[in-house]
Amino acid sequence: ALRCRQGQYKLKKWQQRTHIANTTERSFIFALSEIDRMACALKLPMNIREAASMLYRKAMKKRLIRGRSIEGIATAILYITCRQYGVPRTLEEVRDISRVGQKEISRAYRFLLRELDLKVSPASPVDFVPRFCSLLNLTSDVRAKAIEIIKHAADNELTNGRGPIGIAAAAIYIAAILAGEHRTQKEVSDVTGVTEVTIRNRYKELSEQLDIDVLL
Repeated sequence: ALRCRQGQYKLKKWQQRTHIANTTERSFIFALSEIDRMACALKLPMNIREAASMLYRKAMKKRLIRGRSIEGIATAILYITCRQYGVPRTLEEVRDISRVGQKEISRAYRFLLRELDLKVSPASPVDFVPRFCSLLNLTSDVRAKAIEIIKHAADNELTNGRGPIGIAAAAIYIAAILAGEHRTQKEVSDVTGVTEVTIRNRYKELSEQLDIDVLL
């Protein structure tokens, strides 16, 4: 009878371990499907998806997922990977295709950076210019001019303490006008996620401080 009970105990423990393994595997598969879904929505290349999946597995092995939202961790990991690979997406863009809110994404982002000891360089306004120009159907001339404006602004310390996306949006707005490819502040706002007020403020700062004549 004792041997039988011991056998039943071992079987129960094995079933529990199997259940845990199956649950973990199911969670991992779900996380990968979420990463893939969001990456597709953001039109990210395959290498970003693969790197994000590897980073998620690393977090899982360190047991950082336990007790936390799988969707939140998956979203934060994709956001981090985009930054690491130089194809940043705005937090608003990531939030819009995620199943969780911005506050949870930000919390998971800070948690992962700390626990995985990740170093992520601050995004540069230049990083956002090519994609925003493409979405606004602007030419390479506008793209080059916007990057030139941003570099001049950085040289004059006008980007310090300013959000990179706001600077990029304002530089594109100015460059488009100078190139005769005018886009409204609302059009730039819709694409970049930056408010029209911010674009207007940054545009005034850049045009005045860099002595750029903009004829509206």
